[in-house]
Amino acid sequence: MTSPDITASAGGVRFLGDRKAYWRLLVRGAGLLMLTLGIYRFWLATDMRRFLWSNTQVDGETLEYTGTPIELLLGFLTAIAILIPVYAAFFVAALDLGPLGRWSGLIGFLALFVLGQYAVYRARRYRLTRTIYRGLRFHQGGSAWRYAVCAIFWWTLTILTLGLAYPWKEARLERFKMRNTYYGDLAGRFDGTGLSLFLRGLPMWLLIFIPLAAGVTALIQSFDWKALSDAVAQSGDDVLGRIEGSNPDLAGAIVFAMLATGAAVCIAALLYPAFQAVLLRWWASGLRFGEFEIHSKLRTAQVYGAYVRFLWYSILFAIVAAILSIPVLLLVNVFMGGADASVGKELAGSLLVLIGYVIVALGYSTIYRATVLLSLWRFTAESLELKGIAVLAQVKATGAPSSALGEGLADALNVGGI
Repeated sequence: MTSPDITASAGGVRFLGDRKAYWRLLVRGAGLLMLTLGIYRFWLATDMRRFLWSNTQVDGETLEYTGTPIELLLGFLTAIAILIPVYAAFFVAALDLGPLGRWSGLIGFLALFVLGQYAVYRARRYRLTRTIYRGLRFHQGGSAWRYAVCAIFWWTLTILTLGLAYPWKEARLERFKMRNTYYGDLAGRFDGTGLSLFLRGLPMWLLIFIPLAAGVTALIQSFDWKALSDAVAQSGDDVLGRIEGSNPDLAGAIVFAMLATGAAVCIAALLYPAFQAVLLRWWASGLRFGEFEIHSKLRTAQVYGAYVRFLWYSILFAIVAAILSIPVLLLVNVFMGGADASVGKELAGSLLVLIGYVIVALGYSTIYRATVLLSLWRFTAESLELKGIAVLAQVKATGAPSSALGEGLADALNVGGI
C-alpha cells in the first residue's frame, strides 16, 4: 500500500520523504539548537535541505544538495565581521546631535534593507550552486546590488500603492532572478505576469481593504477639524476631554474603526493560505528553462489543510506546555517570591523563565516546519506538470560553487529561507 506521503504527480514529480523521519530530524535539531545556544542551526539547515532535495524526484531522478554546515558557519562569521562596523558606524552617528544623528535611524534602516535584499539574491545563488540534478549544477549570474536597487524601488511602490503594486513587484523580481538562472548551459526565464497575479489577488485585497477604508473614513468624518484645532490651542491639561467634547461622534467612530480594523485583520488571516496558494501556483507555472515548461495545479484546499494541521498541533503543544509549566512556575515563585529573595535566586528564576521561552519558541518553530513548510514543499512539487523535459538531456555542465557569504548575511539579517 502506498504511503500518503509518497504520491506521484501527472507531470513526473514525486516527493518520497517520510513525514515521521522529518519530524525526528527537526525534534533532534531543536534539542541540539538549545544545547548549543543556536550554533547547530547551520547543521540543521543543511540536514533539512538534504532531506527535501534528496526526496524530490523529477522524472525518475532525485535532486542533490551539496552544501555543508561549515560553509554556512563561515559565511555567517564573515557576515558578522562585515555588519559589526556598519552597526558601530550607525551607533556613533546616532550620538551626534546634528542632522546626521537625527536621520541616522532612518539611514540605518534603509542601508540594512538594501543589504538584506543583496543577501537574498546572494543566498539564492549559493543554494542554486549547491543544487545538482542528473549530475549537472544550477547556477546564477547577475548583479546582487542591481537586484537590491530594483527590489527597493518595487517595495517602495508597493507601500505607496497600499499593496496594489505587489504583483508587478513579484513578477519583475522573479524575472530578474530567472533570466540570470541556469541549469548547466540552459538559461531560465519567467513567463508569469503581474497582471495575471493582480487579477487573482484583487478580490482578496478588496475584502481586506474595504473594512479598513470604512473605519478610516468614519474616523475622519467624525472630526470637526476647526473645533479640534481650537481645543488643542486652548491652555490647560484636559486636552483629550475638550477634543471629545468638540467631537461628540468621535468615541463611536473610534470603536467602529477598531472593529473594522479587527475584521480586516481576521479576514487577512483567513485569506492568507488562499493567497499563498495563488502565489505558489502563479510562480511555479511561470518557470521556464528553454523549451522546458512547468505548470502547477496546486489546490487551495491543500494549503488550508497544512495550516489546519499546524493549528491542531499548536493547540496540543500549548496544552502540554501549559501542564508542564505548572511545576516550573512554582519553582520560579520559590526562587523569586518574597522580599528576602537573594540575587542568586532571582537569577535562577529568570533563567528558568528564559529556558521555558526558548523551549516554547523552538516547539512552535518545529511544528511550523514539520506541518506547513514540509506540506507546501510536497504539495507544490506533486502539483507540477512538466513539458519538454527531454531538452534537459542536451544540457552541458557549466558554473561553479559560489561563496556562502550571501547565506551568512541572510542569516545575520534574518532574511534567509530554505
